[in-house]
Amino acid sequence: MKITSKVIATGVVFFWAQAAFSQHVSAPAQVTQLVTLSASASMQVPQDVLTLSLTTQREGVEAQTVQSQLKAALDAALTLAKREVQSSELEVHTGHFGLLPRYDRNGKLTGWQGSAELVLRGSDFARLGEVAGRLNTLTVANVSFGLTPQQRQNAQSQAQGQAIAQFRQRASAIAESFGFKSYTLIEAQVGSDDAEGLRPPRMAMSARSLAADAPVPLEAGVSTVSVTVSGSVQLH
Repeated sequence: MKITSKVIATGVVFFWAQAAFSQHVSAPAQVTQLVTLSASASMQVPQDVLTLSLTTQREGVEAQTVQSQLKAALDAALTLAKREVQSSELEVHTGHFGLLPRYDRNGKLTGWQGSAELVLRGSDFARLGEVAGRLNTLTVANVSFGLTPQQRQNAQSQAQGQAIAQFRQRASAIAESFGFKSYTLIEAQVGSDDAEGLRPPRMAMSARSLAADAPVPLEAGVSTVSVTVSGSVQLH
């Protein structure tokens, strides 16, 4: 598994503030040198989880007929999918199921249209492709790759360590540049941002456009996990 990382140093803001004292106060003025800075690090991580959305649509004059057709198509796919994933780590569950009325230009009800959805999810991409290829009553509507919680957490931990190290290096360099020996951390914030890949369906991925029982072609990409550390330090 290949993981790439990138560290980005961002802006620095300086605040030089001197406390005001009355003429009657003999104590020396205290000077506070505050610096606000931030640093970011990002990790590109191979996507290790796939979610497939398979749907079917029906339309007709009677709502009950359309509903029955959708239910039959969904039941057939669900039964087959459950049997295929029974001994694996794949997940299967139903998604959207609904009907909408159709009207003509005069507002008269002319019929009904509806759709049903089945969702497959797992980390075995090849197995998911095989199962999806066998569900002949549904077609692939959406393909979404992402990261498992463990993969995301590992990437965040690595990026966070790099961002904090970069923050400390910048704080030390800034202190030295202004003639100070060290710094004290006043406050800090750590935030993360995940950009997961979302792939639209391709024509070749429609179950009906493939040969019977042919696996659905799938290819994962990478997700970028970024962590930003920002805060203020006092130079001394």
